[in-house]
Amino acid sequence: MYLFEGLKTKVTAYLPEDQVLLVQSAFVLAREAHEGQMRSSGDPYITHPVAVATILADMHFDHETIMAALLHDVIEDTHFSQQDLADSFGNVVAELVEGVSKLDKIRFSNKEEAQVENFRKMMMAMVQDIRVILIKLADRTHNMRTLGALRPDKRRRIATETLEIYAPIAHRLGIHDMKNELENLGFAAMYPMRHRALKSAVKQARGNRKEIIDSVFNEISARLGEHGLEAGLSGREKHLYSIYRKMQNKELMFNEVMDIYAFRLVFNSIDECYRALGAMHGLYKPIETRFKDYIAIPRTNGYQSLHTSLIGPHGIPVEIQIRTKEMDIMADKGVAAHWMYKSPKDRDTSSQLKARKWMQSLLELQQSASSSFEFIENVKSDLFPDEIYVFTPKGTIIELPMGACAVDFAYAVHSGVGNSCVGARVDRRNYSLSEPLENGQTVQIITSPRAKPNANWLNFVVSARARSSIRQYLRKQQTEDALGMGTRLLRHALGHTNLDDIAQADIDRIVQETKHKTFDALLEDIGLGNELSAIVARRLIGGDTDSLSDIKKGKVAIKGTEGLLMHYSRCCYPIPEDEIVAILNPGKGMMIHQHGCTNIRKLSKEEPQRVLPMEWDENVTGEFKASVRVELINHQGTLAKLTNAITACDSNIINLVTDEKESNVYFVHLEITTHNRVHFADIMRKIRTIAEVRKVSRHSQNKHT
Repeated sequence: MYLFEGLKTKVTAYLPEDQVLLVQSAFVLAREAHEGQMRSSGDPYITHPVAVATILADMHFDHETIMAALLHDVIEDTHFSQQDLADSFGNVVAELVEGVSKLDKIRFSNKEEAQVENFRKMMMAMVQDIRVILIKLADRTHNMRTLGALRPDKRRRIATETLEIYAPIAHRLGIHDMKNELENLGFAAMYPMRHRALKSAVKQARGNRKEIIDSVFNEISARLGEHGLEAGLSGREKHLYSIYRKMQNKELMFNEVMDIYAFRLVFNSIDECYRALGAMHGLYKPIETRFKDYIAIPRTNGYQSLHTSLIGPHGIPVEIQIRTKEMDIMADKGVAAHWMYKSPKDRDTSSQLKARKWMQSLLELQQSASSSFEFIENVKSDLFPDEIYVFTPKGTIIELPMGACAVDFAYAVHSGVGNSCVGARVDRRNYSLSEPLENGQTVQIITSPRAKPNANWLNFVVSARARSSIRQYLRKQQTEDALGMGTRLLRHALGHTNLDDIAQADIDRIVQETKHKTFDALLEDIGLGNELSAIVARRLIGGDTDSLSDIKKGKVAIKGTEGLLMHYSRCCYPIPEDEIVAILNPGKGMMIHQHGCTNIRKLSKEEPQRVLPMEWDENVTGEFKASVRVELINHQGTLAKLTNAITACDSNIINLVTDEKESNVYFVHLEITTHNRVHFADIMRKIRTIAEVRKVSRHSQNKHT
């Protein structure tokens, strides 16, 4: 029992005797279960769960969490089952142990899939009971402390996982003590030489800085005394990984990072915090842009404090954090502080509420994500945000990650606002949807009932909620487009046979033969190009699936507005009234080409079933891209004449590239918008009227016309 004595001392300090006995019985079972098992270091395996439980006991966790920590590897590594633990210690402890075990015991076809799925399961386990992830964090912390016994490649893999996933989770939950330790241990394992060099440099700098620190310390103490304020005053030193990351991200030298002197002031009340802030601003000159009030507006993880930066003696930057004792505990322990307060009413801390809100958002992301890979991408981007705070026109504060734009704001208000967003006004001025917002701005979203999300928004939104909502809408839109397109293609392929007249038994047969759940699912796959309409049509009416020649006689009409499943080739730029064909691209829909495009000749011969004859609908509308090549003499103002002529024809220039042919003679390649061939011909005629133009032609990768 000697291994249990240290843990027993810690839990006895805050748990009643009957609960300490339960913890002891969990230790006895864990010791028996792991009998004979050894760690890579050569120590008995039981030392690991005891160390994990001790980490959690330092945070004053409840007896169920301590028991689950002692037993967290029992289900996975021994003959004991979840039911065995439930019979001995109750369902809560058994479910916690099972929750931790589930994160590690799944097997996948590849490492990437395993990592992604494990991460997803970890997030979901956290939503069910946050103690699961806190046990896992303690488990990872002890594993990182004993990493030296492993091979270098395994050390680096575990360290990478720790820095990318576990440390950010600890940060997001506000457990800064654990987050700092995980980062420093991960840094030492990933870059041992850099870690040693930086540690040595910090130790040396600390000695050189002592005189200045003492001087600032005494001046702060004296000024607080003048105002009748009594504070817990301490110097605050950045941990090694934070220094390393700051040097990397901001491209700073070590002495530039270490030139900043930081202090923490801890008081009994919020009133004293604000009075102390005034005293500090009276002592040293504040830096205007470096003040943050996280007491009035806490961070996402519930962190609260006043941050201010000052110009100290001899122009030295001085950073000061001012907070209450409760805020100080919360800053270090985060959601773990929940178990350090005795009164249930004290447990509903801001950190707890923030954590619950974030975990609820995980459920929303899980439901809207199409795969584990998309889920992990969304959550990882949401794990380590620096926040900005902006206002709605009515004054409500909206919290967004750094770099967020108006589209992120719209989705933060409501997914319906985001989906119908067409523009934004910031501080009563028109504002680009893609431009990042800044702290304190008032944002108004302009909506339209006919608007819909743009796939290009994914290139600049930064919040997980916005990205997830946009992708969910686009998937739904693609499904609807695919269903409509698949129905049209099948009706066309059936020729004179009416789809509505086909017997339900035949439809059920073809659905079963093609292994689809429903007929709609089959139609979607036809629209996406995964199934060929001609072959499905033959099988529906009982014909020969290889006989496709008569299917080609008709043509499918398109309007140019079919949405996500209709793409127009950039090799030949088809426009209305051109003779066209469509290539079926599995999973993507149709790529429209001009009939004579050289890029599809080979495919037309080798896979004729993938090439469908198409025609433009009589009422086709909209703008289409076309390419023009102009040869001109480059006199002053000629390019301006060319662009003005195109604009005068109600056309927009999308792209323009020049290429020198010979002295003072240039080729100008333009990508422009046009409505149809008649409109395009008008543009060409207008260009030819320019005196400096030698030749103008419709250009593509295949030909000049």
